[in-house]
Amino acid sequence: MPRYAAIDIGSNSIRMLAAEAGADGDFRELAASRHVVRLGENVFREGRLSQLAMDMACQTLTAMAEEYRRLEVLAVRAVGTSALRDATNRAEFLARASQILGSPVEVISGLEEARLIHLGVQARWPQPNRRILITDIGGGSAELILSDAGRMIDAFSRPLGAVRLTELFLKSDPPDPRELARMEKHIQERIAAAVERIGAAPIERMVATSATAAAAVCAANGVRRAKRAMADRFLASAAQIRRLYQEASERDLETRRRMTGIGPKRAEIIVAGAAVLNEVMRSLAIPRLYYSTAGVRDGIIADLVHRRVGREPDHLDSDERRVVRSLGRRYGTSGNHARKVAQLAAMLFEGLHPLHRLPPAYGRILEGAAYLYNIGHYVNDSRHHKHSLYLVINADIPGFTDRERMGIANLCRYHRKSMPQPTHPDFQALDPEMRNAVVLLAPLLRVAVALDQSQEQKIDAVEVSISDRSVEVRLSSDRDTDIEQWHALRTADVFREVYGKQMTIRGKR
Repeated sequence: MPRYAAIDIGSNSIRMLAAEAGADGDFRELAASRHVVRLGENVFREGRLSQLAMDMACQTLTAMAEEYRRLEVLAVRAVGTSALRDATNRAEFLARASQILGSPVEVISGLEEARLIHLGVQARWPQPNRRILITDIGGGSAELILSDAGRMIDAFSRPLGAVRLTELFLKSDPPDPRELARMEKHIQERIAAAVERIGAAPIERMVATSATAAAAVCAANGVRRAKRAMADRFLASAAQIRRLYQEASERDLETRRRMTGIGPKRAEIIVAGAAVLNEVMRSLAIPRLYYSTAGVRDGIIADLVHRRVGREPDHLDSDERRVVRSLGRRYGTSGNHARKVAQLAAMLFEGLHPLHRLPPAYGRILEGAAYLYNIGHYVNDSRHHKHSLYLVINADIPGFTDRERMGIANLCRYHRKSMPQPTHPDFQALDPEMRNAVVLLAPLLRVAVALDQSQEQKIDAVEVSISDRSVEVRLSSDRDTDIEQWHALRTADVFREVYGKQMTIRGKR
């Protein structure tokens, strides 16, 4: 069975998980590790990663890479969160880290972070019949995720991580009451909109993830830090969380380090972390929380398994399709037209596989572009293909990697007008494999768009025949398709330029 590895480069710690996919879509843990490097500590003070933190992080990543390489994993996904989102000098670290891992490190948005946390919790501890709130208190940000019947309904990412709040507010040891009051007010203001959006409907269960939640639940249940893994699914009442916050706030660092379940490093930031947990529970009147060991890295593995990375399908799954359709609707595109173009593009991708020979995963890129190629009209009808490129590049598209998003954006750019040129910087920014894929897929997108240029969805299906010198595309429809054939033939020159074959279009009823 395929094996995967996940790296979560957080503001406080770096976590690695390697796992083997099961036949039922589940996964089995093979190796896991976590190291506190405080990557975000200097970022929240000065806006930059410190050289010491970068060096420590790179040493940690080197050891983790050696560990998962011994397991012969099929694919690796490495992501960075809040600290790397904020750091002005992140490019230096990303280059070093990507070279060490042999895989690009993505800086993901708060929404993508929330999506991965949700996937991780549902993989580790499914909640198919409950309305739950998942709360993750990281080093730089806090995620509040509303889930109902196993689906993520809403998500909020706020700059309320335990390291960030400690650096910004808690200067005294023990904290001064005025510092605590300012921090509490700040937390209340930052989560107010989320609390209002979540609404008055009851939360049937709160699931808290991250080391802050682990420490809080361990402290509440008298579980020593060395046995923290045993605390999975343990609960702590709102009264216990409130008491932990009060007691930790009154103690100095050395005394906090002796608190059961907290640990020496967590003691430095537990006051701020407990404050966020306490305020979330108070604001939403949640009586208790349950701890889950799941997190971003579990979500990455679940996502890789679900998407069959290394054995990818050539089409979007239902969640990915919903994301791109929603983005298209936001910019006023026709849902029926986009759906038809995506269907036709998928048929062309399959029928022309003997020519393009691209891995199945690129079918997803083509389909994503089919849903989004037209969104540039929202900005201006003139040069709308370039506006589509810009909008997709700057969009938050959960479920797609940065590389995939850039591929989709470039396909949107080349659905009309000129093909890629050496002077096009966004195309040149792609890796060689993706550049080749964009060149091969652009003619397919152009044909699919042309076949529904009228936006009347006349074409039911396409069939492709390939010979030595030509490609024949046959259209199935119960209506007249002369106009569609004419539009499609206008793309024949680009098709011949890329594939070296003449394309003909035939109607078929």
